[in-house]
This record gives sequence, C-alpha cells and structure tokens, in this order.
Amino acid sequence: MGPYAAAILGDLGADVIKVEEPAGDMARGIGPRRHPGMSGLALNLNRNKRSVAVNLKAPEGRAVLADLVRGADAVLTNLRPASRERLGLTYEQLVAVNPGVVLCTAQAFRTGSDVENLAAYDDIVQARSGLTSLYQRAGGEQGYAPFVVADKVCGLTIVYSLLAALLHRQRTGEGQWVDVPMVDTMVAFNLVEHLNGHTFEPPEGRFGWARVLTANRRPQRTADGWVCLLPYSDRNWRDFFDYIGRSELGDDPRFGSIDGRHANMVELLDLVAEAAAGRTTAEWLEFCARASIPATPVVDLEDLPDDPYVREGGLVTTASHPSEGRYRTVSTPARFSRTPGRLRRHAPRLGADTREVLAEAGHTVERIDSLLATGVAYADGPPELCLDEPAPIGVSR
Repeated sequence: MGPYAAAILGDLGADVIKVEEPAGDMARGIGPRRHPGMSGLALNLNRNKRSVAVNLKAPEGRAVLADLVRGADAVLTNLRPASRERLGLTYEQLVAVNPGVVLCTAQAFRTGSDVENLAAYDDIVQARSGLTSLYQRAGGEQGYAPFVVADKVCGLTIVYSLLAALLHRQRTGEGQWVDVPMVDTMVAFNLVEHLNGHTFEPPEGRFGWARVLTANRRPQRTADGWVCLLPYSDRNWRDFFDYIGRSELGDDPRFGSIDGRHANMVELLDLVAEAAAGRTTAEWLEFCARASIPATPVVDLEDLPDDPYVREGGLVTTASHPSEGRYRTVSTPARFSRTPGRLRRHAPRLGADTREVLAEAGHTVERIDSLLATGVAYADGPPELCLDEPAPIGVSR
C-alpha cells in the first residue's frame, strides 16, 4: 500500500525518497526479473522515486534518517508501532526534528488498538474486513479477491489523506499525524452498500446489497462469446424486454420496478442469461448502444495492455530503463489539463540515489564515504534518470 501510494504521488510530481534497508525491500525480489532486485513489480511500484539505502538499526543510520526528515514535507511508513518506536519514526520523534512534518502511518490495524502490532498482509485484511465472506453470501465458498485489493484501496486512501493534511499545513502551517489502518479502511469500503437495511436501527431489511450478492450475477454467454449486459432503469428494462420479445414483463410486478427486480434478482438474471445466448455479442452491443443500455464486451486481463481503448488512453506506458531495457509501466488514470503526471525517473536500483540525496541533506563527501565504508549506507551506481524529454504519464513513447 505504501509503495503504491508513493508511486501515485511521484507520478503527480512529488519528490519521493524511498528509504530502504541495505538488503532492499521484499518487492524487489518478487516475480520475474532480468537482474537481481529489479522485478517487474519493483519497476512499476518504484517509478518516479529515488532510492536511499540506509541501515536504520544502526544509530548512525537513524541520524541519517533524521537529516532527511528535517527537509521533508511528509513521511510515509507502513511499519508497525513497535518498529516505528525502535527506529525513531513516531510522530513525537519526528516533530522534534521537523515541527511542521506530516506523518502518515499505514499498517494492518489501528494504532492504539490492542492488536496494533499484529502482522498482516492483504489476505488477512480481506478476511478480517468481511470481504471474503461476500463470496459465500453470493452463493459460493469463502474466497479471496484475485488481486491485492486491500493494499491498493489503502494506497489510494493514503494519497488523499496525505494530500489533505498537506493542504491543511499549507493553509495553517500545522503538520499532523494521519493513521491509515488497512482493516479500518476496508471495513469502511465494504460497508458502504452492504449496511443496506441495517443502516437503520432497528433494521429495515436485509444486510448486504442484493444485486451484487446474487449467485448468478456474472457476464452472460452469447452465441459467439461473452458480454456484460446491465439494464438498470425501468426504461432500460422495458427496452430489453421488448427486444427479446417479452414486452409483457415490463408490467410484471416482479420486474417492473427496482424494488421488484431486487426481490427477484435470481429469476431476472436467469432470464437475461437465457436471452443473451440467442444472439451474438455484436448484436447485443449494437442494440444496447441504440437503447442506451450499459453493456461491454468482456476483455481478458492479459489482453488489456494491447486493448484499443487502453492503448488510445496511454494507460500502459512503454519506456527504456538504463539497466533493465524496454519495459511497460501502468500510468495514472487521472487526466490533468495543466499538470499531467510524468515519468521523470525510472525505478531506481537499490541505493542508486544514496550519494545524491545525502549530499542534498548536508552530508559532505567524506561523511558519505564513511557511511558507505562502515555499511551504514549503501550506494549502487548513478540515478536512473529519464534522460529523454519527460513523458506524460498516459502517453506511450
């Protein structure tokens, strides 16, 4: 979550300094890679960042961190509270160095709770926040979402929370501490629609949103492939029923109103699936476009990088890394008329920017050499600058 949030902030122009242990973070070694420490995941998560490798377990390393904090607008960490205390990353410790700093902490459980120091990863958070139970409520078994949903939702929450705190500081001069617990974030995320009738006390209906928890809610098989059909309004459904030759269903109390459809969702979706199989995908898309009914062809995840819509929007940017060669990175989907996100720096090798950043923090060449010689810091080659004209994020080069 932290690396994802920082990548977004880097896309938007922030000078992101990634402070790593000399061994590097775990993501550097996960998945395919051409060279050690430069996995595909690391190339995507570490774009527009500078890497400083420092041993924070050593007192000299913590002193280096304090020097970096002194000139920072914000500090983001996903360490648990006990680790933050040991490494000098509590809010009290940081404001002693930089009174206006904004600290954002992001870990599994809320700081101050009796479980604040428990370890957790995405699957744990999905289970603890009720997400895995949704699969069972929808007629299947308990299951995990097939992507790291908690990490990414929490990453987005970090971005807007951190920016709000920085805006407050810009207006008032006051820094603050923002805590973004993963479980709390996902509980809030999951309950938005699923409180449903339990919004009221006492409840005025079922818990859970009926439409999305229906067992047969899925894309529909057509005569030659797959399509997602989603009539929603009363008018949409009347037009759909007319098209399949069942106009009388528009006046059927089971299907003629949104309340009726929600109460009879299984039967309704069975009807849609049966009708969908009788026509080609192209026929369904043509009808739905004409009737303003939401619909789309089903796209396989692996086909997305070369999908015409994705390519036209530049959502996957191609670049050339000095050591890793040609690679693709995911772009920010937001479009800014004046300040578009840009790929200014390729993902750095571990410690690629240690010398540069420590010099900016006031360290002499001799001091930096000493830190490197004693193993307190680590440096690996020159910065991975994007030497061409910076590419707008979202434009393939």
